[in-house]
Amino acid sequence: MTSVIRDTFELRAAGRRLVAERLLPPRAAPGPVLVFLHEGLGSIAQWRDVPAALCTAAGLPGLVYERWGFGGSEALDAPRTPRYLHDEALVSLPEVLRGAGVDDYVLVGHSDGGSIALLHASSRPAGLRGIVTEAAHVFVEELTLSGIRAAVQLWQQGDLAARLARYHGDKTAATFAGWAATWLSADFRAWNIEAELRAIRCPVFALQGRDDEYGTPAQIAAIARGVAGRVDTWLVPACAHVPHLQARRVVLRAIAAFVTGLRGGADGHAP
Repeated sequence: MTSVIRDTFELRAAGRRLVAERLLPPRAAPGPVLVFLHEGLGSIAQWRDVPAALCTAAGLPGLVYERWGFGGSEALDAPRTPRYLHDEALVSLPEVLRGAGVDDYVLVGHSDGGSIALLHASSRPAGLRGIVTEAAHVFVEELTLSGIRAAVQLWQQGDLAARLARYHGDKTAATFAGWAATWLSADFRAWNIEAELRAIRCPVFALQGRDDEYGTPAQIAAIARGVAGRVDTWLVPACAHVPHLQARRVVLRAIAAFVTGLRGGADGHAP
């Protein structure tokens, strides 16, 4: 079996050095690039082989990158603000796409990455065919905060720091603090992007684990209610916060089917 060709490179976005990886599967056909947006403590490696598997299943090239403060990218040197997801979606991501030469694409975002995908889509960029969100947040819930507090406890008393250090190295403490402190801050409690959803016209496939420990089904319901264009939703049974790993086979198959349908045209519907 021919393997996926990987090309790791660096680029700059919003004044920061970022690490990225291009994926070219065997027998890739003309079509959009699948751009993967990792979770709030994620990196390229934490996706495991999911991007390569999805690109292969869809027959499309891919782009995975690590945002500021994560993985091999430049370390955080300033506190995050309550608008950090807006900044990633509306400032950094467009520069990443330009730097990588991507002008026809589908976003696949997990958790924070899913929220970034929604915000980016709300700006109606010309080259965006559609988005897939996994466990995206559109507002702050008490369950979300409880999940983050539990993660803080694991950081302080368990092995979470050691596990994250495999991916983020000597920047791990800053990476974790930047995520946890922002979400748990009083200023972030009012964070809500439901109003932005009304501007989204591209097709959206929003999925979430039925047992997600960071969000209730109210998140996916708000996406379905708020997006102006086509929305497909799926509450994945027997699954928590990471559908692409916890229900890998059925989730990748569903995402591949959605993405394949977008190849028919910019409206996201196959001819």
